[in-house]
Amino acid sequence: MLELKALPADCSRRREDNACDRCGTRVLSVCGSIDEADLGRLDSLAEHMTFAAGEVLIREEDPANHVFNITSGSVRVYKLLADGRRQITGFLFAGDFLGLATGDSYVFSAEAIEPATACRFRKSEYRSLIRDCPTLETALLERATHELVAAQNQMLLLGRKTALERIATFLLELPSHDPARSRLEGQVHLPMTRSEIADYLGLTIETVSRILTRLKTQGVIHLVSLSELRIEQPGVLRDLAEGTA
Repeated sequence: MLELKALPADCSRRREDNACDRCGTRVLSVCGSIDEADLGRLDSLAEHMTFAAGEVLIREEDPANHVFNITSGSVRVYKLLADGRRQITGFLFAGDFLGLATGDSYVFSAEAIEPATACRFRKSEYRSLIRDCPTLETALLERATHELVAAQNQMLLLGRKTALERIATFLLELPSHDPARSRLEGQVHLPMTRSEIADYLGLTIETVSRILTRLKTQGVIHLVSLSELRIEQPGVLRDLAEGTA
């Protein structure tokens, strides 16, 4: 674990071998808003974490002491009901930020879906960095605005769309949420299981499997493997997502 040392408030000092300079996902994250002269302080605050599939980043009701910037892999964010049922509220990928908009305790859990890496920061130190670097504050505000829009779209998806419309929408939108992953045109990477897709879309696993099979039979998609598919007829899938097919 790296030693945490805060640099002066002017963000001007740089460490040799700055990991931020080598980070391939910096351009996708809020870190991309920070000036070159400020990256030394950001790097000095970061703990570079590696998570195996299924490993916990955040556990609901634990003290909210850290925030995370995902740098590779994917993460599921979820809440558990009293009877043990799970509602997945989001999937996070490289460039996504996690944990800042919470109170004293986390109100959700987060686990790695596949091997993942993240920069972890102590929340108090990160908030101090935000105060000293206005461009970072602006980037976080823009990210929060986008997340609010995404939450509103998710409410529409769960409240008004049919099962077929939900799955079609999910397949169309997923690649845009995971821009760091290399893929062929029309290819969709599915690191999550069918059960996790069901928990995210408010469906049963049987419904998810049945609709994917239906889309495959109709030639709309091609199932390359359990974790990869290719959209063969994007126009048809878009019509299905919008309920106009």
